[in-house]
Amino acid sequence: MILRRNFFALAALTGLMAIKPLRPGYAAASPPTLKPHRLSPGSAVGIISPAGATFRREELDIVVDAVRGLGLVPRLAPHVLDRYGYLAGQDRDRAADINQFFADPEIAALLPIRGDWGSSRVLPYLDYSQIRQNPKIIVGFSDITALLLGIYAKTGLITFHGPHGLTAWRPDQVEPFRQILFAGEALTFANSVVAEDRDRLMPVRNRIQTITPGQAQGRLIGGNLSVIAGVVGSPYLPDLDGAILFLEDVGESIYRIDRMLTQLKLAGVFDQLSGFIFGQCVSCGPDEDYGSLTLEEVLYDHIAPLGIPAWMGAAIGHVEPILTLPIGLSVAIDAAPGTIRMLEVAVI
Repeated sequence: MILRRNFFALAALTGLMAIKPLRPGYAAASPPTLKPHRLSPGSAVGIISPAGATFRREELDIVVDAVRGLGLVPRLAPHVLDRYGYLAGQDRDRAADINQFFADPEIAALLPIRGDWGSSRVLPYLDYSQIRQNPKIIVGFSDITALLLGIYAKTGLITFHGPHGLTAWRPDQVEPFRQILFAGEALTFANSVVAEDRDRLMPVRNRIQTITPGQAQGRLIGGNLSVIAGVVGSPYLPDLDGAILFLEDVGESIYRIDRMLTQLKLAGVFDQLSGFIFGQCVSCGPDEDYGSLTLEEVLYDHIAPLGIPAWMGAAIGHVEPILTLPIGLSVAIDAAPGTIRMLEVAVI
C-alpha cells in the first residue's frame, strides 16, 4: 500500500494522472483531412473484390462495361476473381490488391464489384501510410462501409459512400457521381419525388420523418449499421465527436436493429453527435411475434433523447439511385426538409 500511495502521489505531481483516456467505441481523433484528386475522362479505375466473391465472370464483365461507360479505363486487380468460400480470396490477397492500386500512380480510383461480407477482415493488412501518401478515390456501400471508415479513420482520406460496380448506373445515379467526383461540385442531397407520386397531391413514398427538428454542421460519417456495429471498439471507427452520423441497413429484424443501436449507445457512439440521419432499411419489417416494436419506435427511443437534429427516411441505403456521399467531409443538415448540404468540394 505504501508503494501504491507513493506511485499515485508521484503521478499527481508529474501529471500522469491527468492523461485523458481514449473514449470507448471508436478511434482517437482522426488525422488531418486529405482529399483525393478528381476523375478525368480516361482515368484508370482499379476494380477490386474486398468482400464477397464473384461467382460469374459475366458480373465482372458488367462492371468493366460500366467503368467504360463512365469514360474511364478499367484495370482488374490480380485477385479480383479469387474465391475462398463466400469471400473473394484470402484476406491478405484482397488487401494486397488494394495496397497495389493505391501505390500505382496510374490508378485514380478504386471500385469494388460488390459488398456482401469481408471488408472488415482486410483492415489489419492495409498499408495506411502508403494510402495517405497516395490519396485516391475509393467508393462503395453496404459491407464496403468498413473499408471506407477504416481508411478515413487511419489516414484522414475522404472516402465515398456510393455505387459499387454492380449497381444500376442509371442517369439519376451517374449524374451526381460525375458532379462530385469529376466536376468537383458541392451538392445538396434531398429525397426526390418518385414517379409513382408525381400525380398525387402529397408524396407517399420517399417521405422524410423528422425526429427532432433543427440544423447542424459536422463531418459526415456513416454507412451500414450492421458493419458499423461490428467495428465498434476498434481503431477503424472514426472519432464521431461533432459528427453527423447516417445509418442504413437491409434484411434485418427490428429487434436486431434495436440491439445494434443499443450497442452503439452503450459504446458512447451517440454521445457527442451533432446530428443523426437514418436512411432506408429495406426488408426490415416487424417480426411476426406478438408485440414487436416498429422501426419508428426503436429510432425514437434511441435518438429523440439526444436532442440533436435528426430524421429518418433519407434515400440512403440499398435503394436506387445510390447517392455518392463524401465520408469525412463537412456538411450542413436541416432535419425538417431532410437535406444534406456539402460545405466544400470533396476532391481537388
